[in-house]
Amino acid sequence: MKIALLGNPNTGKSSVFNMLTGMRQHVGNFPGVTVDKKTGVIEIDGDEHELIDFPGTYSLYPRSKDEEVVYKSLCDEKNEDYPDAVIVVVDASNLERNLLFFSQVYDLQIPTVLVLNMTDLAKKQGKEINISALQDVFPEATIVESIARIKSGKNTIKTAVAQLKERKGHVFDPSIHVASSSDINDQEEDTQQRFKKLNTLISSIEVKEEKEKLAERAENKWDKILVHPVFGYLIFAVILLVIFQFIYVFASIPMDFIDGVFADFSHWLTVSLPDGILSDLITQGIVPGIGGIAIFIPQIALLFFFIAILEETGYLSRVVFIMDRLMRPFGLNGKSVVPLLSSVACAIPGIMSARTISDWKERMITIMVAPLMSCSARIPVYTILIAMVIPDVKVFGFMNVQGLVLFGLYALGLVSSLGMALIFKFFIRQKTTGFLMLEMPSYKMPRWQNIGVVVVEKVKLFIWDAGKIILSISIVLWAMASFGPTDRREQAVVQAKIEAKEKELNPVETSQLIAATQLENSYIGILGKTIEPVIEPLGYDWKIGISLITSFAAREVFVGSMATIYAVGDDGENNVPLIAKMRNEKRIDGTPVFTLATGVSLMIFYVFAMQCMATLAVVKRETKSWKWPMIQVGYMGVLAYIGAWIAYTLLS
Repeated sequence: MKIALLGNPNTGKSSVFNMLTGMRQHVGNFPGVTVDKKTGVIEIDGDEHELIDFPGTYSLYPRSKDEEVVYKSLCDEKNEDYPDAVIVVVDASNLERNLLFFSQVYDLQIPTVLVLNMTDLAKKQGKEINISALQDVFPEATIVESIARIKSGKNTIKTAVAQLKERKGHVFDPSIHVASSSDINDQEEDTQQRFKKLNTLISSIEVKEEKEKLAERAENKWDKILVHPVFGYLIFAVILLVIFQFIYVFASIPMDFIDGVFADFSHWLTVSLPDGILSDLITQGIVPGIGGIAIFIPQIALLFFFIAILEETGYLSRVVFIMDRLMRPFGLNGKSVVPLLSSVACAIPGIMSARTISDWKERMITIMVAPLMSCSARIPVYTILIAMVIPDVKVFGFMNVQGLVLFGLYALGLVSSLGMALIFKFFIRQKTTGFLMLEMPSYKMPRWQNIGVVVVEKVKLFIWDAGKIILSISIVLWAMASFGPTDRREQAVVQAKIEAKEKELNPVETSQLIAATQLENSYIGILGKTIEPVIEPLGYDWKIGISLITSFAAREVFVGSMATIYAVGDDGENNVPLIAKMRNEKRIDGTPVFTLATGVSLMIFYVFAMQCMATLAVVKRETKSWKWPMIQVGYMGVLAYIGAWIAYTLLS
């Protein structure tokens, strides 16, 4: 069977999905639209069925692309995602709101299971649900209870799905009909009628005790602090600061270990494999490329670990609410906060989530500035540069300076996105004004297994999506760095040998000089030397220039490119990690390449530059024009160059 998983936002639908499918799931897109399609396999009585996790929606009537996907999939039997059965997850502590959408789905005559999730939270609030009374209202639905966060109700849901039968035609109320997607007046009338009937029924379905008021008062006390117009921002800033400190302190240990393992492995391969082009490809191209992926897994995992905690506890919605006050003066809708916050993980889902913004102007401004938010792809670049040029010291006895710099880079991305939004506000004109409708979910303890699923899923996505790009470009770079015009390379090597003899260099120094000369006269060296005059004012040499070019495919490629460039010509005897190689890199005059000025300049360049072809493709797809992504490349490139030049000039 093809089973649809439906429900309002914040009902624990994702927890139910993870509980039923475990790790047997993947993410794609619904056909024809850039809306996430999360599918998984659910096994019932030995048979495997497809479970589709649809976007959360409050009503069957579409107001965004996400909701349009739900409407088309459920109301068109010819749609390829039309389900054989549906599982509707509702928040048992908030039946009045949740049953509206369920009543609409129920009327579609699809075999239906109603899952009353978070029943533990309902009991804590003193709410008791009369299942038999609810069953009388929806006689053809199979109603079960669940606490998905602790994996309670898994077998009950599976049994309910296995016993589903064809519907007999019963609907919620024969006098109320699901309206067409285009008839807004009928939709409003349908919604009002459903709410009216549900309000009269809810008292017989739900029994409330005094505990509910106590629970509400407890949540209000927390909200008075966390969404306070002053303390709310301070608390959020402190939380971010703690997260970045934690990432730096704890991620460095596994990162150093991974870096050392790949350096040792490359050295072992160099010694063990016979000399030849295939050995060079493996030791100087493939292994450094894989190492450039693996080394950043600890930081990526920690970042998503903390984001998942904020979302699981219900705090992330409070962040959206308080940031709405900040967004308004910059021409952004409160809903812009979600795409911007999502872009901290990756600009692609951030830009895609802007579909929920109905106002065209506010949606376009959000899309145009979202890539300025520092995404996880920038973490590899920030990490290696901070480790090289920022001292590992503490201020006030406990705050790591490197963590503060990372926090500052993220803050710079946020400030610049707001500044550019203010500019776009005056260039993109439209009279209508958007609004924010946001539900505050209940506070709850995070469920570590759910967080683990999220972290594993995101790390897999990073390894596969970013990894294949990094590895591919590493191999191409190796080829370009290993070959070049034959006559030019031969003449350069002869000249290098003469120079080594004149300077009376020892065999090791002579070998290093020849390797450097060959690299400089390779195809990649020629390309780098060509662009060097343009980037020299920023403090960059031709090797950095090559990495800048390759990282336009994806920002994190910078590290893999540097690893490959510095690995080419390495005889493997020194067994030196990448950071050490970069620290030891010298200019012609003997001064180090990676100084504080150069490192900070590079960091600021990567804060601003639009270096992600996948993001550009998504912007084009969302705006249906190449005009907007080209504007992004232009204005972000100018910001990157000017910002990097100012930083290098001031710190030199």
